[in-house]
Amino acid sequence: MLLFILPLIALAMIMLPLFVALKRKSDGKPVKTKRAVLFNAGSFIGVMIMMTVLVPMFAFAAEADAAEQVAASLSVGDGLKYLAAALSTGLATIGTGLAVGKAAPAAIGATAEDDKNFAKALIFVALGEGVAIYGLLISILILFS
Repeated sequence: MLLFILPLIALAMIMLPLFVALKRKSDGKPVKTKRAVLFNAGSFIGVMIMMTVLVPMFAFAAEADAAEQVAASLSVGDGLKYLAAALSTGLATIGTGLAVGKAAPAAIGATAEDDKNFAKALIFVALGEGVAIYGLLISILILFS
């Protein structure tokens, strides 16, 4: 029951400064921005501390039996499969970021000089995006084989 109430309390603590500021504004009083920001930061830090301390206590207690059952059914091969899928997706997205990071500004510059270069430049940006799709496809093939 507490696991369902904790997120609601956390949301209420984070949203409280907004409601106070809106109430002050509707009453015609000046909104004290500095105080609202400090209160919001304090409530956010309090919520994060509460979530990192209380939630794992309940979550780990409930999942201890399930984790033992899952650990008994997994093998080293399964772990390597998950690692390979993560690496193929992660490295492909890093490569995509590098490719698009270099191709997109060049495409913008070429389009700024001559509008006819837009289609050609867009192809090079799309080729960089294709690398991420291929990495995701390889991950899916690894996971479901």
